[in-house]
Amino acid sequence: MLDKIIHYSIKNKLIIGLLTIGLIAWGGYSLTKLPIDAVPDITNNQVQILTVAPSQSALDIERLVTFPVEQIMATIPDIKEIRSFSRFGLSVVTIVFEDRVDVFWARQQVNERLTQAASQIPAGVGLPEIGPITTGLGEIYQYVVRPKKGYESKYNPMELRTIQDWIVRRQLLGTKGVADVASFGGFLKQYEIAIDPDKLRSYDLGINDIFTALQSNNQNTGGAYIDKKPNAWFIRVEGLINSQDDLGKIVVRNTSNGIPVLIRDIADVRLGFATRYGAMTYNNEGEVVGAVLMMLKGENSLAVVSRVKERIEQINKTLPEGVIVEAFLDRSALVNRAIGTVEKNLVEGALIVIAVLVLFLGNLRAGLIVASVIPLAMLFAVALMNAFGVSGNLMSLGAIDFGLIVDGAVIIVEATMHHLGLRSISRRLTQDEMDHEVYESASKIRTSAAFGEIIILIVYLPILALVGVEGKMFRPMAQTVSFAILGAFILSVTYVPMMSALFLSKEKEHRKNFSDRMMEFFHRLYTPLINGAIRHRFIVIASAIVLFIASVFLFLNMGGEFLPTLEEGDFAVETRVLTGSSLSYTVDAAQQGAAVILKNFPDEVMEVVGKIGSSEIPTDPMPIEAADLIVVLKDKSEWKKADNREELAEKMSEALEVIPGVTFGFQQPIQMRFNELMTGVRQDIAVKIFGEDLDILTGLSQQVGEIASSVEGARDLYVEQVTGLPQILVQINRDELAKYGLSIAQVNQAVNTAFAGQSAGLVFEGERRFDLAVRLSTQNRQGLEDVQNLFITSPTGDQIPLKQLADVDFKIGPNQVQREDAKRRIVVGFNVRGRDIATVVEELKQKIGQQVKFPPGYYPTYGGQFENLKEAQARLSIAVPVALGLIFMLLFFTFNSVKESALIFMAIPMAAVGGVLALLLRGMP
Repeated sequence: MLDKIIHYSIKNKLIIGLLTIGLIAWGGYSLTKLPIDAVPDITNNQVQILTVAPSQSALDIERLVTFPVEQIMATIPDIKEIRSFSRFGLSVVTIVFEDRVDVFWARQQVNERLTQAASQIPAGVGLPEIGPITTGLGEIYQYVVRPKKGYESKYNPMELRTIQDWIVRRQLLGTKGVADVASFGGFLKQYEIAIDPDKLRSYDLGINDIFTALQSNNQNTGGAYIDKKPNAWFIRVEGLINSQDDLGKIVVRNTSNGIPVLIRDIADVRLGFATRYGAMTYNNEGEVVGAVLMMLKGENSLAVVSRVKERIEQINKTLPEGVIVEAFLDRSALVNRAIGTVEKNLVEGALIVIAVLVLFLGNLRAGLIVASVIPLAMLFAVALMNAFGVSGNLMSLGAIDFGLIVDGAVIIVEATMHHLGLRSISRRLTQDEMDHEVYESASKIRTSAAFGEIIILIVYLPILALVGVEGKMFRPMAQTVSFAILGAFILSVTYVPMMSALFLSKEKEHRKNFSDRMMEFFHRLYTPLINGAIRHRFIVIASAIVLFIASVFLFLNMGGEFLPTLEEGDFAVETRVLTGSSLSYTVDAAQQGAAVILKNFPDEVMEVVGKIGSSEIPTDPMPIEAADLIVVLKDKSEWKKADNREELAEKMSEALEVIPGVTFGFQQPIQMRFNELMTGVRQDIAVKIFGEDLDILTGLSQQVGEIASSVEGARDLYVEQVTGLPQILVQINRDELAKYGLSIAQVNQAVNTAFAGQSAGLVFEGERRFDLAVRLSTQNRQGLEDVQNLFITSPTGDQIPLKQLADVDFKIGPNQVQREDAKRRIVVGFNVRGRDIATVVEELKQKIGQQVKFPPGYYPTYGGQFENLKEAQARLSIAVPVALGLIFMLLFFTFNSVKESALIFMAIPMAAVGGVLALLLRGMP
């Protein structure tokens, strides 16, 4: 069949030429549509369910929200695992599906069960919602909204947050490819009714009276219309609140003397803000407002960022004077660096291959014909990448080997030149004679060469067999190389014979060229060497066996890691203060950390942005005692205090040790987000300890943490704190409640409204809408005594202090509860620097097995990148032998001899010796 294709291509040059032009057009168009990113998106296939319940503790969140959501979602088909996170006021349930499941089908299944889940959650606790359709690579653009220099005093954090929510975010949401925009920091504006409890009691009023008054005095309605020929007069009643003055004039109740008691008589009507669970800082200049822009899953990040930048330019023109939107993390910068590296390597590789081809073939025309296969095969690969949804990135494009691509073309062209050199006719050949010569030479060699190319494709079968995270990372590489080799194969039996017949010289050449003299030189070196090897065959065989055994020993003791760390160009410094610390304290700690970094590393650092706590869309549910310091680095050529990323991280870590009570862990933004979304843990390695009792889990985690800190290479240790959260606990006395005819609901509403604040409706400012919140005034929300002295109104109108109805005191309670597959867990995590992950984990496992005794029902597992490494090794342990078996079978079918096939097959382990030595010399696992 191959002979017929070659013959047809040579005889129908115009058709092959037109098809080649068609390939160029197809590949060029596909190149403009190819999704571009820095790395493949390896995030597992997941759907998040977010439930915000500001008034509930971690244990109540777990019991009332997380558990019923987990149970109801567990019936969905093709679920791989369910992870959950319960913290004061927040529940995040992450459902991981099999990779083959369509994400929109998965979201539909989750959405269908949300109503049932909501019915299992007590009224008023929280409403579960699906998170945005995005992935670990989705956070493509992060920015701050801040005043320009000289305008700092004009805009406070509340005004900046309003600008972000109602100007910037609204316009960005209309951008193609944007899944959502999560606002971060600032003060969320509210119209606040700040109650004075003394005045409330003096008028013998309760909080319920205020809610009733507000809800009855904040509504519009209509009265249809009056038919007044020839017109219809429509009736409209405007009763919505438009200002603070309107709020103050609302009547709560009339006194016995008929005097109306207004809202302004018992409360301070003002602009307030919602309880904050997050903040953002800029350098060491104080708080700013910002946002994280999330890309829709499957979109082209470079194209989306480009559209976002255009929209930001338009938005900046519409902002109030003195306010600017500035990006601090921009995925396009990383993508451009990655693609720049790929382009540089591809261009340099192509030029080297072309130079070598011309040099060794000794014929400029022949060299150019073979070299032209490179761009054509690349265009063919790009077209198939676009068709099969493979993005262009470091892994997919960076793995292309031009030597493999031109292998088939070299064989065809070299065989043709050799055949032409042996012909007896000394005159110039006619085109028909040339066509015949090319066909004869190509058809004799092509079948044998095809087996070589098939073997090369088989080499990539183990990588194509990978699934899950490792498959998403490495399969694009195998697919792209396979596409390129397939394209080169097709070109070698169509385009190359046609071009050889058309453009190779038809004259018989007798002169020696540089290539001939060069090959003679190498033969003079090679001939004695091979003759000596044949004479001393036993020494050569023994040496090869010794080298192979030594390389196996080295390989087994070399360690391993899942994949090399991508240089993202920035740091994400995980910053933590003591559990139970306030938001303002964490903000101060973030500012101190930024000041130290900026002061000590002015040549390396451009800016530092701190993200404290959770954003408005809590897909990254950090507590208020945790922050991410995004350290935006300058170009490495400007660095003076370090030569590489790891060295800079070590020096920054040492500099930050001057800040007491704060721990810092160095990672990179994408790497950290990948780790968190894939395994629920941010660090490279995570020891997950499963059990039920939080106190026992805490004790075990402390033991494991001490062991982990003693392991060489373990850095940035993090031991999860599930307890230690200071709480004011109100334990209600039911006998006292019964005495006064009160219910639990009445007490709960009073406490919740007084301190958390409850919404009594909305206040509209044009299209903008803001919550109307009722709570105690700030001076009455300062401490334990204020909680104890909160008055509850009984059905008879009596005012009873809360301390008379309940025991109110301080108590240390649970901070957060994590679950995986319906079991509680606690995490000890750390990053690895200076050693490989596999060796560190093996040492840690050995020490934990010897030093820690786990009670019945409690056990550890090891996750993070190590988990991915083990899964990849398990699959390769099956796929590699299968691929080796297929290669041997192909060799046997080619040579029809076990001895000859085995002889050639031995090249594989012998070549691996060189690979192991190369890794050893470079210090790579």
